Amino acid sequence: MSEADLSGADLSAAILKRADLSAAILKRADLSAAILIEANLSGANLSGAELRGAILIEADLRGANLKEAILSGANLSGADLSAAILIEANLSGADLRGANLKEAILSGANLSGADLRRADLSDAILKRADLSAAILIEANLSEADLSGANLRGANLSGADLSAAILKRADLRGAFLSEANLSKADLSGADLWGANLIEADLRGAELSEANLSKADLRKANLSGAELRGAILSGANLSEADLSGANLRVAILSEAILSGADLRGADLRGAFLSEANLSKADLRKADLSGANLSGADLSGANLNEADLSGADVKNAIFIDAMGITPEQKQDLIRRGAIFGDNSNDRSKVLV
Repeated sequence: MSEADLSGADLSAAILKRADLSAAILKRADLSAAILIEANLSGANLSGAELRGAILIEADLRGANLKEAILSGANLSGADLSAAILIEANLSGADLRGANLKEAILSGANLSGADLRRADLSDAILKRADLSAAILIEANLSEADLSGANLRGANLSGADLSAAILKRADLRGAFLSEANLSKADLSGADLWGANLIEADLRGAELSEANLSKADLRKANLSGAELRGAILSGANLSEADLSGANLRVAILSEAILSGADLRGADLRGAFLSEANLSKADLRKADLSGANLSGADLSGANLNEADLSGADVKNAIFIDAMGITPEQKQDLIRRGAIFGDNSNDRSKVLV
């Protein structure tokens, strides 16, 4: 049946195991519940076809045209869909475990609730795709384009998203623990409440991203671009933010205890009520930052720049690297050191 024209044919529940349908024309054909295990559909035209509930385990769909095809609930585990066209296809609830979707075009596709564990989506185009609640554990999405995609509540634990494009993507409540997001573009993305524990975000672009209430414990954000990012209430305890750009970022009430902020740019950042206890702020630039009510007890501020920072009611108890002159200046500005040095009558000029 290679190259056969089966446009509009009714092949529902047909048994086509290992069938050769390469380059066949199956536009708008009904293949619902069909058994196509190990079938060869490479280069086939299945645009608008009905494949709901079809079994396509380890099928060859390389370069196939599945534009607007309905594959909801289909079993495509281990299938080869590399370079396939799946624009606006419906793959909701589909089983794509271990499937090869390298360089596939899935713009506007519905993959909500789909199981994509360990699937290869490297270099795939998923612009505006719906991946809400999808399972992408250990999936390969390196260099994939997910701009504007809906990944709300998706499980991407251990996934490889290195150099992926996630501009303005919706990742609210997503699970990204131990995911590789190094050099990924997440500018303007919504990561509210996302789980990013021990995630690799080295050199990632996160400018103006929303990371409010996100869990970034022990995450690696060294050299990350976080200018204007919103991190209110985020947990960044023991995170690596060395050399990160956090200029004018909003970190009010964020937890940064034990975080590595060496050489970080925090100019004009909002850190009111933030927990920076035992944080490493050596050579960090905090000029013009709002540290009102922040907890910097036990923090290392050696060579840090606090010029023009708002330190009213900020706690510096046991903070290290502060010279006697700096200490007196900070007290004048309302900082708290918790010893007799806070008797302002001794420091007023």
